[in-house]
Amino acid sequence: MREYILRRLLVLPLVMLGVSFLTFLAFRLIPGDVVDITCGWQCPEESRQELRQQYGLDDPLLVRYWDWLKGVPQGDLGSSFNGHLAVTTELERRMPITIQLMIMTVAFSAGLGIPLGMLSAIRPGSLWDGIARVTSILWLSIPAFYSGTLVIIFGALWFGWVPPQFKTGYVSPFEDPVTNMQQFLLPALILAFGSAGVIIRVTRSSMLEVMRNDYIRTAWSKGLRERSVVWRHALKNALIPVVTLLGLEAGGLIGGAVIIESIFGLNGVGVYVIQSVITRELIVVQSLALIFAATYVLINLFVDILYAWLDPRIRYA
Repeated sequence: MREYILRRLLVLPLVMLGVSFLTFLAFRLIPGDVVDITCGWQCPEESRQELRQQYGLDDPLLVRYWDWLKGVPQGDLGSSFNGHLAVTTELERRMPITIQLMIMTVAFSAGLGIPLGMLSAIRPGSLWDGIARVTSILWLSIPAFYSGTLVIIFGALWFGWVPPQFKTGYVSPFEDPVTNMQQFLLPALILAFGSAGVIIRVTRSSMLEVMRNDYIRTAWSKGLRERSVVWRHALKNALIPVVTLLGLEAGGLIGGAVIIESIFGLNGVGVYVIQSVITRELIVVQSLALIFAATYVLINLFVDILYAWLDPRIRYA
């Protein structure tokens, strides 16, 4: 296991380098650049050339990529063209928002999906099974942006309520836990419902398969109580596909919660990505792609380690 983790960590810089370079090349396929956004299409050519020289856009592609890359090991991810704000400064402000939203969403997804999936599996064909299956379909059928918009509209029209984020800005959980929970509870729940619906169905099918195994029948024949059979013998093996889903969800939420962040006024990393693409901030997009790649690889490594803990038969050479 130690050698496996070490190999994965050694591959991480190569993955980050490849993702950042491909992002750099792909961004060049988008028509226009930051000069067109800043100066406008009617801007004189002399002004365009002056801005390109100021931004370093007249340098060869590989030179521009290298100028950005050599600062990464020192923690310098560059600055935006407009406003010259350092990427690291923006990330220090926005990353806590996205990380808290990600953690709460994953926790709610697991907390809602796993118990309902277990209940559905150990009581197949019962009323609880029907409720869990209908609930999963319902949660999967309602898009997060739709339910989030309804919450904002009905909350404002019927109760005169708007998320505290609109009035106070982001409040750290260490400063005011109550206000912070008011800001993040609804966005995290709304994001979690769709994932919880998938987790219910995956947990149910995985538990049903595990419960048919010989060692489970042996545990029943020994006279063990249902709680012991389900929690100690069946659940850990059934959780392996669920852990995979949770890992994928966590990786996607790092930059994928754009719509919910926008609806609830959470200026996290997802909103930062969209703003940077619209304004053609190449340096910012490259830096964020680098961080997303590292986060995704580390989350998948953590998931692999959880596999070995859940099922000791799994060994990594």
